Amino acid sequence: MRNQTISWRYVSIIIGLLLLLAVYKIAADLFINNVNSSSKKPIYIYIKSNKSLDRLLFNLQNENILKNVQSFERIAKLINLTDNLKAGRYKIIEGMSNIAIIKLLKSGRQEPLNLVIKYARRKENLALTISNQLELDSAELISLMNDSSTLSTAKMDSNNIISLFVPNTYNVYWNISGKKLLERMHKEYNTFWNSSRTTKSILLKMTPQEITILASIVMSETNQSDEMPIVARTYMNRMKIGMPLQADPTVLFALNDTSVKRVLSIHTALQSPYNTYLNIGLPPGPICLASPTAIDAVLNAPLHNYIYFCAKEDFSGYHNFAETFSKHQVNARRYQRELNRRGL
Repeated sequence: MRNQTISWRYVSIIIGLLLLLAVYKIAADLFINNVNSSSKKPIYIYIKSNKSLDRLLFNLQNENILKNVQSFERIAKLINLTDNLKAGRYKIIEGMSNIAIIKLLKSGRQEPLNLVIKYARRKENLALTISNQLELDSAELISLMNDSSTLSTAKMDSNNIISLFVPNTYNVYWNISGKKLLERMHKEYNTFWNSSRTTKSILLKMTPQEITILASIVMSETNQSDEMPIVARTYMNRMKIGMPLQADPTVLFALNDTSVKRVLSIHTALQSPYNTYLNIGLPPGPICLASPTAIDAVLNAPLHNYIYFCAKEDFSGYHNFAETFSKHQVNARRYQRELNRRGL
């Protein structure tokens, strides 16, 4: 009888130890720091809209985010995280436990990011730039940009819808939908075209879309911000007298061939609405994403009588301007001689 009592005592101790071990294991899975980082810089977990736990676990393992993915998986499955995941971009910091991470992923309190919109030549380039920063697929964004409802709301057409995107940095959520993004861009566009800019465009007898188209040509002609207003007025002077813009960048846009570096007569004969050698006035849309600097250069272009310009022979990136064709020919010959001297 005594031996049985001792045996049960040992069994009880063993069971108790096992229970303590189990409690410790669960507590460790729940509360011990599981972030694999020593830099103390934020780490981001991205959960796509399909919210797959298997994909999340694969990414955690593949990107070496956690010290122990298996412990995270045990807790995630224990509380059925799959049905409670919220899509988004979440910031994970040093010291976070599995339960803290899981609570964050269930809460939907994601971290916004800075969407940077800079230079883009075409809608396809712009869509790719955006999709590289967001969950949004580029094909979906292009489709929305060509959608009649989008164009009607923006009061634009498929040629100038790119001007809805004013280059800047925007704070958005990683999983923002294409529709929401376009709504946000429309709001930012209206903010950019405030009463001051709108009044200036009216005084120039040009619409904001026309200003943007001209600005795209100006910034394609010169990288020098202090020269942009002069170039802008030169083009406006041409339009005023009914002269073709004869802007080489518009021809290059029409050609859509990056191997062409110099515009020749064979190129200027191309039949295209974007060929400003053959067509009077502005092309039907921007030839790139016009920067705020270029747009303001058009809006604030100083009055002058220049009609012609060509690159300076010192290759400084600036141009020589002329009021007459004869003076322009002198400038052009000077530049051509320097090209020949350099073997270009």
